Amino acid sequence: MRKFLVILDDSRECLNAMRFAAMRAAKTGGGVEVLSIIPPDEFNHWIGVADIMRAEARERIEVHFEVFAKWMRDKQGIDPELVIREGVPVTEILAQVEADPDVGVLVLGAGTDKKGPGPLVTQLTKSAGDLTIPITIVPGDMSKERLEAIT
Repeated sequence: MRKFLVILDDSRECLNAMRFAAMRAAKTGGGVEVLSIIPPDEFNHWIGVADIMRAEARERIEVHFEVFAKWMRDKQGIDPELVIREGVPVTEILAQVEADPDVGVLVLGAGTDKKGPGPLVTQLTKSAGDLTIPITIVPGDMSKERLEAIT
C-alpha cells in the first residue's frame, strides 16, 4: 500500500498537509504515515533532565498526533501510523523515506507569511534531487472545501 508521509509539527500549515494526505489516501486506497521530529538541540542538558524532556516531548507529540488520527479515522476512514525520530528535521525526513519503501509521496504544508514557504519546504525542495519520491506542497491557506475538491 502506498503511504503519504506527512510531517507533524506546530506550524499552522501542518493542518492542511494532514488534511490533504488523509483525503488523498482515502480516495486512492493508500495510507498515512505521520512523522514528528524532535530536534537534537532540545536535549543539551544533563542526562537525567534530557531523558525527562525527551519523554515529555514524545508525550506532547502523541497527544497532538491523536487529534489528527481521530479526525482521519472518523472522517476519512484512515488509520494513520506515527513515527517519532530525533535529529535534524531534513536529515530525518530523508532517512524515513529511505527506511520505509511503502512511502510514495511526501506531503508538506507551505507557510503563508512574507518570509517564504517555511524552512522544511525551502530545505527539502533544495534536497529534492536526493528523494526517491515526489513532494506535494499544500498551500497553508487553502480552504477545506478547495482541498476536498482537488483531492
